[in-house]
Amino acid sequence: MLVKTEPERLWGIGATIVSLLVAAPVVAIAVLAIFPAENIWPHLVATVLPGYVSTTLVLMIGVGISTFVIGTGTAWLVTTCRFPGRSVLQWALLIPLAMPTYIIAYTYVDLFEFSGVVQTALRSAFGWETVRDYWFPEIRSLPGAIFVMSFVLYPYVYLTSRATFSRQSAGFLEVSRTLGRGPWGAFYSVALPMARPAIVIGVTLAMMETLNDIGAVEFFGVNTLTVGIYVTWLGRSNLGGAAQIATVMLAFVFLLIWLERAARRHQKFHDTSSKQRQPHPVQLSGASKWLVTLACSTPLLFGFIIPAIVLVDASLVFYEDAFDGKYLQYVSNSLLLASTAAVTAVVVGCFLAYAHRLSRSRVVQFAIRFSSIGYAVPGAVLGIGILIPLASLDNFIDGLAREFLGFSTGLLMTGTMFALIFAYLVRFLAISYGAIEAGLTRITPSLDMASRTLGRTTTGTFFEVHLPLIRPAIGTAGLLVFVDVMKELPATLIMRPFNFDTLATHVYTLASLELLEESALSALTIVAVGIIPVVLLSKTLQAQGEAAE
Repeated sequence: MLVKTEPERLWGIGATIVSLLVAAPVVAIAVLAIFPAENIWPHLVATVLPGYVSTTLVLMIGVGISTFVIGTGTAWLVTTCRFPGRSVLQWALLIPLAMPTYIIAYTYVDLFEFSGVVQTALRSAFGWETVRDYWFPEIRSLPGAIFVMSFVLYPYVYLTSRATFSRQSAGFLEVSRTLGRGPWGAFYSVALPMARPAIVIGVTLAMMETLNDIGAVEFFGVNTLTVGIYVTWLGRSNLGGAAQIATVMLAFVFLLIWLERAARRHQKFHDTSSKQRQPHPVQLSGASKWLVTLACSTPLLFGFIIPAIVLVDASLVFYEDAFDGKYLQYVSNSLLLASTAAVTAVVVGCFLAYAHRLSRSRVVQFAIRFSSIGYAVPGAVLGIGILIPLASLDNFIDGLAREFLGFSTGLLMTGTMFALIFAYLVRFLAISYGAIEAGLTRITPSLDMASRTLGRTTTGTFFEVHLPLIRPAIGTAGLLVFVDVMKELPATLIMRPFNFDTLATHVYTLASLELLEESALSALTIVAVGIIPVVLLSKTLQAQGEAAE
């Protein structure tokens, strides 16, 4: 066994420092909430906070239940049944992940509002003239938000549950059938309980994305905690009040994480068979096969096909108006931010993952794990947590310059590209770190020992042995971060430099002004970029499913 050397200690110390810097925004939020410049907590509790909390709870629970039903149901059907279109649907059901929630919200409002295509067609067909002549559900409402967001976020549940269903042994299901359970009985009593931990993970991710959203909920007129932060901070210029609302959001996040961990803690299933048989899909016939095809096609229709048709149609009609120098500038800004953030996240992720591999210190390992919490924290909350320390540092530097040099430095970091990239790093480091750590865990420790006995240092071992072996993991990490940054809206809205727009903020601005058609090309560009990793993930899932069969 190799003795820990000084370079290994330096890796651990460096990783701890980096982890604390990345986790600093979460600590800053708590400090500002406890010691605000102006304590409006009693006012918040007495006025707007109960409404924010209740609306957020209803939205999250509604989306959680809907994504559970849609994601688990479709995953079970494509895993256990053969029906027309299954070979396409089993991977295409993931494609709605490429559609940001705020973009799909804009398209559905455009379709279903009073002046939209659907109500206009109904009035034309039945001779109705005003809203008093007929009833139509209000799309800009809490139920409308639940409906739309569910069809975008269900793939989180579909992905985790299908991966679990495809690995379950067919023997369990056969035993339940011999004990008198029918197909649905076997699903409810055997398959569903065994997949519970994975399903809970998927539902938790969907609910966290719901909590993070600002573009869709604001457009629907749903006042969630995220909207409350945005209004309190930027609308009412009260940073302390926004931080206090942010602490409530953090409580939601930690509660979701705790529930997810609790669901896994006492739910463990092990297959003791040495010869595991994967479930063999049953060939459906008659009307049932077409009903299943319809059931599995519906989420894809509402979650991707209809919004995509709306965007493509608007892009073609308003192509000349949308495709100008500003559009190219938005694309350039988005690509620059996404590329820089992806490279930064990959570099930091490699550093932390390798330090975690080297270190046996619980302090170092805890610090590294804690640095990944940013992914669970909504972008609006992170914006507050990042601006607080950066603004304090800027003011400190400015004070020193005024006192000793006689001039003002102004804001060196606040409202700059550096601050925005740092926000992306905090938000998406968990993705990069997770992918790279997974790649490192597949490398046997004997390679490290062999490299060291051949005279390589700790750092040399990483660059000459590990780095070439984890290139696929690094590529995956960079691609995922790149796409997530392209879609990110809350953090970008809050942290971007003055007069600096990306595709996401441009779409948000125009849609807020009811100019969806002019924003369609930019929205379609974001969706097109987002499809790339989704297709790769879908193909991987399809290959695993075919191998299992």
